[in-house]
Amino acid sequence: MMFPLARYALNHLKIQRIWQVVARQGHTKPSSDFHDKYGNMLLASGSTFCFVGFVFYITQMGVEWNLSPVGRVTPKEWKNN
Repeated sequence: MMFPLARYALNHLKIQRIWQVVARQGHTKPSSDFHDKYGNMLLASGSTFCFVGFVFYITQMGVEWNLSPVGRVTPKEWKNN
């Protein structure tokens, strides 16, 4: 069983230590990480790359979209067995 005075002293020291850590962390300059430095640039360049690739594919590759089946689909004769 711990004496009340010793328990108070340990709790008081723990609280002081926590406040010291908080104060130390508050004085440091927050360092920027990779996403802070390059995030928007990578998002813009990736979007531009995909858009340019899509436009190239649409215009240069000769894609036929076949959007309407009118005139392309002909009915077949029924087979009666």
